[in-house]
Amino acid sequence: MPPRIRTSSRLGTAALTAGACLLATAVPASAAPHGFTPGAPGAGDSYFPAEGNGGYDVGHYDLTLDYDPAGNALKATARIKARATQNLSRFDLDLKQLTVKSVLVNGKKARFTRSGQELVVKPAKGLRKGRHFDVTVVYAGTPKPIERPDIGKFGWIKTPDGAYVVSEPDGASTWFPSNDHPQDKATYTYRVTVPKGTQVLSNGEPGGESTRGGKSTFVWNERTPMASYLAMLAIGKFQVKKGRTASGVPVITAVAPNRASELKPIHEGTIKAIDWEEKVFGKYPFQSTGGIRVGVDVEFSLETQSRPIYGFQPDQDVIVHELAHQWFGDSVSVKRWKDIWLNEGFATYAEWLYQEQHGGPTAKQTFDNLYKQPESWKYYKELWTARKTGDPGANQMFTLTPYYRGGMTLQALRERIGDKAFFALLKAWTKANRNGNVTTAQFVALAERISHKQLDGLFNAWLYTQTKPTTW
Repeated sequence: MPPRIRTSSRLGTAALTAGACLLATAVPASAAPHGFTPGAPGAGDSYFPAEGNGGYDVGHYDLTLDYDPAGNALKATARIKARATQNLSRFDLDLKQLTVKSVLVNGKKARFTRSGQELVVKPAKGLRKGRHFDVTVVYAGTPKPIERPDIGKFGWIKTPDGAYVVSEPDGASTWFPSNDHPQDKATYTYRVTVPKGTQVLSNGEPGGESTRGGKSTFVWNERTPMASYLAMLAIGKFQVKKGRTASGVPVITAVAPNRASELKPIHEGTIKAIDWEEKVFGKYPFQSTGGIRVGVDVEFSLETQSRPIYGFQPDQDVIVHELAHQWFGDSVSVKRWKDIWLNEGFATYAEWLYQEQHGGPTAKQTFDNLYKQPESWKYYKELWTARKTGDPGANQMFTLTPYYRGGMTLQALRERIGDKAFFALLKAWTKANRNGNVTTAQFVALAERISHKQLDGLFNAWLYTQTKPTTW
């Protein structure tokens, strides 16, 4: 069977306009105080020019959400703690839809306007570089998913008894105002109110549950910095199982009632995967783990931080893949989306390593099987000539190339530097960059430092050419 991509939600650079909104008075450029300038309306990512924002760094999101599944109606307040990285006259937040009712900055009413996905905020006074500030955005509406013909729906997805959220790469801004780029990681608190009898699961650890007046409120806390696209909610009815890994990491696994038979294999498969991955990649980077199987079948699963969401019944390879992302992608995150192979190639190679060490084919055998496929193979062009692994293009980030050629890059590296240096490299990479952001150049530099070998030729051949490497 040819390899198939079975993970992660997908999106290119679809331009989306804001939904219905209340427009405040436009902010004139002349209003900027002397020495204060507007923050950039993007993070400088060539794949997603409008995503993220400049001029500040978010430290924490506190999201209070009141959700009515029957009407798919959301009423929400986002409280954002941030620090100015320049003297700010105004700044942007990403919010693709929903109606903004009010904005406060440091407790004072701020002017705002909407421009496409940009929520442009003009505080009552300029924000000085290095100072912390608070933003409160009150908003409401009907959250809608993003949809593309090649990937289907993602973002806020309605289900018969609730909803679930999967946001890679830029769907977070469809349900909360954010600096929606992986370079600005933050901690999160969720306070989600739903009708009594409905449950809420999310990233991190549960912070309590209360019921009043026919409604229940669930609190979750993700205390480890997280990229916005990994923020997750699962709302509905679930069967929940708890446990611990061999090293003591708490495990919370949940499945929709119509997926009850999958609870035990997902739960036990998660523990088995984490136990193995800690030996290969180093200490698990978060405070808890688990998995959520939603009650509707979709074409993807996603490595939402600490607790992946599965859109189809996962086998052990899929579980290993999504949990490997907790190290590669979630804890160690890309600075720019063009380096997506650092997420997907590593998680794919984790599958191959797991198979190798659990009675399956070796990673070398998997590599050889892919490498020897003839030009008549239906995926030949997709793997070798369609795009560059290390810079696949915004519309091709989640294609076969970053996954499988990315995994093959790691096998080629392993053969070149030897097992001792290779496995030391994996642990050194995850330890040195824990909770940080990285580039391919950093990985190459670390590989050369650990192996004491010049590796430019290998990485150029595997990452930056659109031909099948013959020497490296």
